[in-house]
Amino acid sequence: MVSKKSRKEVREKKHLRLRNRFAGTAERPRLAVFRSNKHMYAQIIDDNAQKTLLTASTLEKAAKAELEYTDNVEAASYVGTLIGKRALEAGITEVVFDRGGFLYHGKVQALAEAAREAGLKF
Repeated sequence: MVSKKSRKEVREKKHLRLRNRFAGTAERPRLAVFRSNKHMYAQIIDDNAQKTLLTASTLEKAAKAELEYTDNVEAASYVGTLIGKRALEAGITEVVFDRGGFLYHGKVQALAEAAREAGLKF
């Protein structure tokens, strides 16, 4: 009998394959995206120094106060603009986009486009 892998296992394996292709540096850090059923998370990471430089998520008080729901496309674009603004304030203009094994569609795409509109280049 053939057993089917769970979606989580497939996504994690995809993410590892993607991470073999690129890494964040001090000049061009990695914008990592994670999407759960209820929240969106974005981090800007310098892999060489193994440091998380910036974070933004729908768990923050400001996000919860402003958003009605934390699990839709609108919330994802809010997190994208938030991480984009924070990155520009920190002097980061270019990043490598890491979609975390998720399809570039829906919430992940909304976050990426909002970050681009906020001024990040990738």
